[in-house]
Amino acid sequence: MQMTYQQEREQICDICNKMWQLGWVAANDGNVSVKLTQDEILATPTGISKSFITPEKLVLLDGDGAVREAQDGYRPSSEIKMHLCCYQEREDVHAVLHAHPPTATGFAVAHRHMDEYIMIESVIAIGSVPVTPYGTPSTAEVPNAIRPYLQEHDVLLLENHGALTVGADLLTAYYRMESLELWAKIQLNAELLGGAVELPRKEIDRLIGMRAQYGVTGRHPGYKKYNK
Repeated sequence: MQMTYQQEREQICDICNKMWQLGWVAANDGNVSVKLTQDEILATPTGISKSFITPEKLVLLDGDGAVREAQDGYRPSSEIKMHLCCYQEREDVHAVLHAHPPTATGFAVAHRHMDEYIMIESVIAIGSVPVTPYGTPSTAEVPNAIRPYLQEHDVLLLENHGALTVGADLLTAYYRMESLELWAKIQLNAELLGGAVELPRKEIDRLIGMRAQYGVTGRHPGYKKYNK
């Protein structure tokens, strides 16, 4: 069932508060957007903690990122360019979430790709997660850095910056960020215990092939052979 305009606003605020409670963002970090229509995007404003976001503080933008409706003093994050890039590159994407989950961001600042297929759930839902090249925030460098990866990945690590997830809806994008952070914690623990052991290639292929069975949407770097 399609959500109403007000429900979309409330869900964004709920997700923002969860991000803050989980410690994925601090101070004014992170940003969230939802593509309502081809020419309407709801986005979190800059300069405000995600714990203080309320529905009326969200900013309504057009498809090019220009402000269409906003309370006095509120404007979108300069990182909106990154969100717009996701919508432009992927018609199936209707929500974008950027945060700094500590463990996953640790991999980003260490320039470590999360490309070991070690967990059943992450193999099916996410696949490998690359670290995209560094880009100065608020510039075109960030969208240019992520653009080449968006055709095969729904989850990205941003070099020395944080993480980015996309989805057909906001809950899907949020769940992907949750899954990323849990996977990062497990991989870090495994390394402390001597190193993770990858699943056999045959099992990896079987799990990837089960995405349709589980109704998993989006892109996957290993899914091409199953999605012809």
